[in-house]
Amino acid sequence: MGLVNANIERMAGYTPGEQPEKLSVIKLNTNENPYPPSPRVLTAIASVTAERLRRYPSPDARAFRMVAAKVHGVDPDWIMATNGGDELLSIVFRACLAPGDRVAFLDPGYSLYPVLATLQNAQAVTLNYQVRDTDWNLPPEIFTVDARLLLLVNPNAPSGTLIGMSTLVQILRSFRGVVLVDEAYVDFAPASALPLVKSFENLVILRSMSKGYGLAGLRFGYAIAQKPLLIELNKVRDSYPCDIVAITAASAALEDQEYARSIWGRVIEHRTQLTEALVAMGFSVPPSFSNFVLAAVPAGASAAQLYARLKARDILVRYFALPGLEDKLRITVGTRAENQSLIRAIGEILSADSKNLHGVT
Repeated sequence: MGLVNANIERMAGYTPGEQPEKLSVIKLNTNENPYPPSPRVLTAIASVTAERLRRYPSPDARAFRMVAAKVHGVDPDWIMATNGGDELLSIVFRACLAPGDRVAFLDPGYSLYPVLATLQNAQAVTLNYQVRDTDWNLPPEIFTVDARLLLLVNPNAPSGTLIGMSTLVQILRSFRGVVLVDEAYVDFAPASALPLVKSFENLVILRSMSKGYGLAGLRFGYAIAQKPLLIELNKVRDSYPCDIVAITAASAALEDQEYARSIWGRVIEHRTQLTEALVAMGFSVPPSFSNFVLAAVPAGASAAQLYARLKARDILVRYFALPGLEDKLRITVGTRAENQSLIRAIGEILSADSKNLHGVT
């Protein structure tokens, strides 16, 4: 008999993106915001005294919940703060799924979902996107799937595509269990499921401070849902999931909406420019509503080799050796200078390959 559960021994675990020690690396692989958080964040962190560090933090992050409630136009009791969006996912899995229960999610999607299903001994039901060229269409069975929990990344990762609000309403009306809409990237999209929370008691919206607010190093996320559902989810949380520094910093970042929106606008502008440059070089890129693009490499090129050769130049992008993604790279939108360096490097690599192919020296 092993020392851990059999399902743990069998699983591979989640593989996070590379985190290089060299700060000079152009890091376009884990969808971090290329710009720093609001200046108010560092001021807020500096205000945390030794006395506040000596004591336990607010167990429900009340200060943050008050700010979030005001920003989103809901009651504070409809907000639950968590130690990153991933903790919220773990909470929902533990609260909603017993061993053997079915959990459905779209694929390709967030690769943590099947890991969490295995940890919970739940039955994963994979719903495959109907991918054709740059179109990522939902499978028809999403409207009839039988499961206790349905997970939707919107905008999706790794494609950056967006499920329209009318389609979300249709899904919510047809699904009997809990629907979690993972909006980690919604700050770069034109629409959110937030207005639907008041109409659907089975809806949980996941939000993250990592992408839009430049706080990936802090680990702070939160749920938006109706109070009765959050009461149940709160039962399986850790005692003090969010520390005082994180609560203080996240509150300051969320409160500074003017700064955040200015950054989102810059990232969206860079996203358009990056997409146009990649398409001009022969890549195929679906319309992205996130802070990254998913680029299928030109005919004859190898995504795996391009990833490796960019890495040799200290430029990191994300490559997934998974079905349907073998010919694609997920590229985080960087600053204008970072994107230009990336495009220049790709151009040089593809040009060298073309010369070698035709015997040009």
